[in-house]
Amino acid sequence: MMVSNVTEITFWAIDGPSVLTGSSTSNIRRINHIAKEDTSRFSQNLTMGSVNFNDETRSVISDVGDIGNVDFANDGSFYNYDQGTEGPIIISAPFPLVEGKPQFVAVNERIFNPVTIRNTTTEAVTLWSVEIYDSKPKDCFTLSVMEPPSPDSDDQSFVESFSLEDRTLLPGKTLTIWLSCKPVSKGLHTTAVHFNVDDDRIERMGFIMAEDKISRSLTSNKPYNRPRRNKPLLPKLYTPGGDNAGVKVIRTSRPAKATGRSYRYKLSEYVIPKNIRDMIESKTTPDALMEGLSRKNYVAFFKTLIIMEEMKLEDDMRMYDMQNVTLRRKYRFLALEVPGLAERRPSLVQGDFIIAKPSSQNEDNAFPLYRGHILRVEAEEVHLSFHDDLHSYHSEGDRYDVQFEYNRLGMRRLYQAIEAAGKLDSDLLFPEFASNQRSIETRRLTPISCSLNEEQTRSVEMIIGCRGGPPYIIHGPPGTGKSVTLTEAILQLYKNRRNTQILVCAPSNNAADHILDRIVKENGVEIRKGDLLRLNAQARSLDDIKPDYLQFCSYDDEEMIFSCPTFENLVRYRIIISTYTSASLLYAEGLQMGHFSHIFLDEAAQASEPESMIPISHFYKRDTVIVLAGDPVQLGPVIFSKDAENYGLGRSYMERLCESKFYKNGNQNYVTKLVRNYRCHLEILSLPSELFYQSELISCKEADTLYPLSWKDFLPKPEFPVVFKGVQGVDEREGNNPSWFNRIEASEVVEVIMDLIERGVRGHDIGVITPYRQQVIKISKALETFVGSEIKVGTVESFQGQEREIIIISTVRSTIKHNETDKRHCLGFLSNPRRFNVAITRARSLLIAIGNPHIICKDEHWNKLLWHCADNDSYKGCFLPEKEDNVVDLGSETQQDNNTSYNWDGDGGDQTNFNGGDDNWGEYHPQPPAGDNNWEDYSTRIPDGWGGADNWGDGVPGADNWGENPTWGEHQHPAAVADNWGQDSPEIAAEADNWGEGSPLPVPGNCGKV
Repeated sequence: MMVSNVTEITFWAIDGPSVLTGSSTSNIRRINHIAKEDTSRFSQNLTMGSVNFNDETRSVISDVGDIGNVDFANDGSFYNYDQGTEGPIIISAPFPLVEGKPQFVAVNERIFNPVTIRNTTTEAVTLWSVEIYDSKPKDCFTLSVMEPPSPDSDDQSFVESFSLEDRTLLPGKTLTIWLSCKPVSKGLHTTAVHFNVDDDRIERMGFIMAEDKISRSLTSNKPYNRPRRNKPLLPKLYTPGGDNAGVKVIRTSRPAKATGRSYRYKLSEYVIPKNIRDMIESKTTPDALMEGLSRKNYVAFFKTLIIMEEMKLEDDMRMYDMQNVTLRRKYRFLALEVPGLAERRPSLVQGDFIIAKPSSQNEDNAFPLYRGHILRVEAEEVHLSFHDDLHSYHSEGDRYDVQFEYNRLGMRRLYQAIEAAGKLDSDLLFPEFASNQRSIETRRLTPISCSLNEEQTRSVEMIIGCRGGPPYIIHGPPGTGKSVTLTEAILQLYKNRRNTQILVCAPSNNAADHILDRIVKENGVEIRKGDLLRLNAQARSLDDIKPDYLQFCSYDDEEMIFSCPTFENLVRYRIIISTYTSASLLYAEGLQMGHFSHIFLDEAAQASEPESMIPISHFYKRDTVIVLAGDPVQLGPVIFSKDAENYGLGRSYMERLCESKFYKNGNQNYVTKLVRNYRCHLEILSLPSELFYQSELISCKEADTLYPLSWKDFLPKPEFPVVFKGVQGVDEREGNNPSWFNRIEASEVVEVIMDLIERGVRGHDIGVITPYRQQVIKISKALETFVGSEIKVGTVESFQGQEREIIIISTVRSTIKHNETDKRHCLGFLSNPRRFNVAITRARSLLIAIGNPHIICKDEHWNKLLWHCADNDSYKGCFLPEKEDNVVDLGSETQQDNNTSYNWDGDGGDQTNFNGGDDNWGEYHPQPPAGDNNWEDYSTRIPDGWGGADNWGDGVPGADNWGENPTWGEHQHPAAVADNWGQDSPEIAAEADNWGEGSPLPVPGNCGKV
């Protein structure tokens, strides 16, 4: 690349920077730092110039360290010979890459590499000098004309320096010099070497990745094999609800635990109408979506979105189809190995179905199919139960073709809830059209909890004084006391209103248990055993709930499962606590609309609108008080289908209401905003307050609870408990798993934790958040090996609603392509504001971010965190990028306001439908934590009670009926969804990739908006 009329040149010599002014460059033929085809996309990052050496000037790179972010696999012109730009002097690449990545070397271990300079001309050329132009870290590379001695050599004659001078290279001859590096710290080491040949300057870059024993222990022994993006589908054995004419299916009998129970309200099959299925498969947008959401088409609109989601799940399950596989006996069941099961989403879970056909049978439908179900999932093996015939006839070595189906129970409950919602008052669904504005008369409150502030007290008074109408909303960021407020309101009603009956729902078992814990532990009110029920799904493990709370649960000791009490017993409870989806069991048992005087939906921003409708549509009557609590600018619903998400399924009922003018005006009769934060240190709170909460948050944390003096000196600046540690690692993948990990960052995380523990910090006070499931596994493994302390490591989703004294964030990604499209895909998980918001608001006393500053600075929110630390002298680590012009304008393409498009495991699937390049930036699949058999904690599709008696064989097609009336979009009535979609670990579904999804449906501008 030629540079002329350069008026100011900044360069880094060995002893520091210099500035030349008034120089002009025009007579140098070649600079090999960038090939011709690369110049346009790098011109903003690199400023280069070269002049005749008689002028004693140097070529210039404005930030040689930026080379550390090069996409090694596709930008070879940075470090290799390019005949088109260099001509006949051939200089080899120092430290050639291995499989597209820098060579690894142990910290404090010397590594050296020969560099050859070959003269292919017929004339002698003068090599005026070879010099190290710049190194990062400084002075970490050296040059020598001698081969460096071995580590145990006593040779004293070896000499190395930063430059070599004046040699003549004869025609056809080759000169070998040696480039050495002895890294003193972990991470990427880079150097630029200048070769001044005659009147030309040629440049070469060298890269070394230094690792320590921790990072080396995490080295993968399984090379990455990129999964095929669009796996060809095997012939379909059976279509649930489809045309299966002539196919004989032998189904397994129901487990004993699902028998002997008859619900009052049956759950219809809700088979997907063929015309709607055909439209979606052909990428034709159904009319209900083109019209946008309105009161008139509310039912049809959301039913269509649920269909899109269900069809996406159907397609994703086809990834598990296999032919000619063997089943082996295991106890009373059959076991099947499913390669890659732990790495994909949606995963197979307990209650899903399997169709099996002996591989020897032909396809003329003369032989039956066996339809069984999954009893247990262990790593990459599933335990199966079929009809007794198959178990009896099966012999070891028999081979089968198999097809999996997800359990439709969850979807059927969503369809049912939306149908029921069609009969709700318009004021509830679209309150802006409410004919009457309510005015609540409040009475002075005597708090049960002495810790209520002004806003909390007012909201409790409003809830107690409220009589039906649109939902009352309590919203605010983490740590502002939303759960405290809900608990106070529930206890006030229980204590002072004898005729109240209260339903409390949460999106996960953990969240529901948290509410139970608060209610039971409040000293101001004694809850009688017969007044409170904690309703659990049958599939929930007994070990998953605290023994002290079993007294509030309905548990069948004989069948060893949780159960739903009978109607006669349910009506006696004053307070019932459940997940959103388990609430449908109450309707199935016969509880009527209006049975509950108050319905509280906690973490309402995390549930899709159809999920929120499960408790509301079944039990709301005109005088019922609905209370929604949550934070609509943190994580929301977990959606698999990109199209359904874009049309509005990814937006919660609470968020939709908060965006309406009716609630935006802040009318205290309908909404309270909590702004007093009791969790975070002021400096931890200041950035999210500025970015997401209009700078309204007030830090109320007591100064003497901020952090112990024993580890206060850990901070670069004692009064500023936010630290950024810059590490230039390398992101890697292994095996068939497209989830990323970064061993260098994992090592840094472990070292930080070891330092904190030595200072007296307890392991359970530390949490580690990272976007990719593989990084979760690597960090967990390293902690188990080197620390042994019980420290929670998880994704952002697994930390929502939780907090720790100290939070450490590992951002993982450390390589980026230098064009804007690929920056978007690489940064996808990072550039989701909601995940960023959740991640940085989990810490009470100390927040530590670990990552590559040259990568994260491309996103505006992470860039602000980086410079928030740097400007307060709280940055450690590798050199910083320039402060200006770092941020990539990701615009609407990243859907920054959408909480599931770009996933923190996350693992990976940025869900961008990106088809370019081998690396498929951001692509990932999650896997469950190693050794965790509590499948409900990370499954998004575990059914409530296996479908109970309301139809074992949930996915078996019945009449093509939507409720009792086949008319599309008509308003019929409901019953119960899988416990749960995103219930305990919504990150799992968020990580689903769009394999085979194709181009998205067109989205009208008004879709999903009121």
